Amino acid sequence: MRANEFITESTPSGKMPNRLDYANQGSLRMRDIGGYDRTYHLNRILMAAGMADGKSTKPVDMDSSSFVEKYNVAFPYTDEEHNMILQAMATIPTDGKELTKRSKSEELPSVNKVSPVSNWMTKNE
Repeated sequence: MRANEFITESTPSGKMPNRLDYANQGSLRMRDIGGYDRTYHLNRILMAAGMADGKSTKPVDMDSSSFVEKYNVAFPYTDEEHNMILQAMATIPTDGKELTKRSKSEELPSVNKVSPVSNWMTKNE
């Protein structure tokens, strides 16, 4: 056994091992600017890669961040759950705010609210 196999300080930090360099066909290393949230950054990178055509290196047409970005988000179902989250946020030091006020959910105006089948059936009886 060689000393460099069990002494980890002997390998400089950030240097790719020769075996890995020879074995791959190219590699990319990335993280978000500042290195704060690698998981979120990788999620956005892979979403953009899924939208890419692979024929160029031009940016794809998508937002670089979501509306929640580096925040956690809760969508409580009931008034009690909503108040529970607000109580928890008041207890634990939190950088947060309500994105929307609590209200009843509604369908978008563009949603068809009348069944086309029921209209067809009444006309053809």
